Amino acid sequence: MEAKSKTISDFRIHERDTGSADVQIALLTQRINQLTEHLQAHKKDHSSRRGLLMMVGQRRRLLDYLHTTDNARYLAVTKKLKLRK
Repeated sequence: MEAKSKTISDFRIHERDTGSADVQIALLTQRINQLTEHLQAHKKDHSSRRGLLMMVGQRRRLLDYLHTTDNARYLAVTKKLKLRK
């Protein structure tokens, strides 16, 4: 829970922001990284693999939205999270 609140505080746009695209992308990236580590240890966990693919798709849609609406924020988020297109 502490890591989630730290991530929110790092990526929020204003004081009470918890749901902007930036924050959602950061939280999804955090969950994707954790699940990737889990799947490396548990190769036959197919239901978690499906969840991972759904999260990756959701993050991609949010990144596409951010790219079309505010390109500067898109570049900042991808650079900060070290994501590639």
